[in-house]
Amino acid sequence: MYKNGGYAGDDRMCDLVCDRYAVLQVMSRFGIALGFGDKTIAEVCAESRVDAATFLAVVNMLMNFGNGAELAGEVSVRSLTDYLHNSHGYFLDFRLPAIRRKLIEAVDCALSDVSFAIMRFFDEYVAEVQRHMTYEEQTVFPYVESLLSGEKNAAYSIDIFRRQHDQVEAKLRELKNIIIKYYPEKENNNLLNAVLFDIFNCEQDLATHCQVEDYMFVPAVAQIERKLKNEQ
Repeated sequence: MYKNGGYAGDDRMCDLVCDRYAVLQVMSRFGIALGFGDKTIAEVCAESRVDAATFLAVVNMLMNFGNGAELAGEVSVRSLTDYLHNSHGYFLDFRLPAIRRKLIEAVDCALSDVSFAIMRFFDEYVAEVQRHMTYEEQTVFPYVESLLSGEKNAAYSIDIFRRQHDQVEAKLRELKNIIIKYYPEKENNNLLNAVLFDIFNCEQDLATHCQVEDYMFVPAVAQIERKLKNEQ
């Protein structure tokens, strides 16, 4: 049954998926597989060795059932970091390459300057996403790991990340607009419309990814920083 409030550990996982199918992306990034029958969210998380509180915090924030900063107090930062790391792999190794393959099939770069511009724009965008996520993998996540080990790097803080954090989905929005406004009509636009639909979905997916980072991950890490500072 569709819920109007937040989900809890004693709700069935199958009800969550059927109510809010977008949660499938969250499940995959936590490493939760299908085939869980009528088990509760808590039971499925336990079997998958996933911190249930973190899973529920992400789900409830993305479904607009809670404030990220408030929910940040319930999460395991290590579990949330793993979720974000897996999200990076999803975008860079699966989602964006899949869109590129469909885009190549949908537009003919040999016949249209607009087609060539679309592909170049997309490749530049992917490079930007790569830089964005590489910074997090090489700088932010190791810093967080050091915090979890009880070490505070005086030269860095999560506030530096917060102030520098750009919204990587913005350029994808521009690509979408180029296709809509300037790509010439063909006899059968089914393939182009399908890849445009994927771009819309990817734009939204990247936006929610950034929301988790900005409104949950950053406050959760800041709590650890304050705790270590108070202990000194």
